[in-house]
Amino acid sequence: MSKALLYIEYTILALCLSTMAIITFANVLSRFIFNFSIAFTEEVTVNLFVILTFVGASIGIYKGAHLGFNLVYERSSSFNKKMSSIIIGGLIVLFFAIIAYHGFGIVQSQMDRGQITPALGWPQWVFTLGLPIGSILCIIRTIETTVKSINGIKNESVREL
Repeated sequence: MSKALLYIEYTILALCLSTMAIITFANVLSRFIFNFSIAFTEEVTVNLFVILTFVGASIGIYKGAHLGFNLVYERSSSFNKKMSSIIIGGLIVLFFAIIAYHGFGIVQSQMDRGQITPALGWPQWVFTLGLPIGSILCIIRTIETTVKSINGIKNESVREL
């Protein structure tokens, strides 16, 4: 599942980034050549940037690309390493679960009110759905990384014996 999810995440990133680059470049050309700005580009770019951020965070969690201070962790016993991994993983899952919960609430509210985007007239919830979906991806990756970390600590302690 991990490889398939990574493929999906990279595909989403590539589509979002390429779409953002193309429409932004087209808008810049349109302004300079025709003295006309394409109205929807800002709306799409901002909303795609939210999706890009959360999916990128999910990949960052998977790759362990976050900043960390390892001195205390590395010098701890295997039990303390396991406990800190579980506590940190639990706090990250809780954080993204709160974001996902409130994100789904916002999506539901936008669906109930029939809120549409100003320039395109699309349902706003389509773009807002990136918030809870990205949070769920981050939760999956955090659980996966925490389990890998705990298994790595177990293997480390077995090798030390």
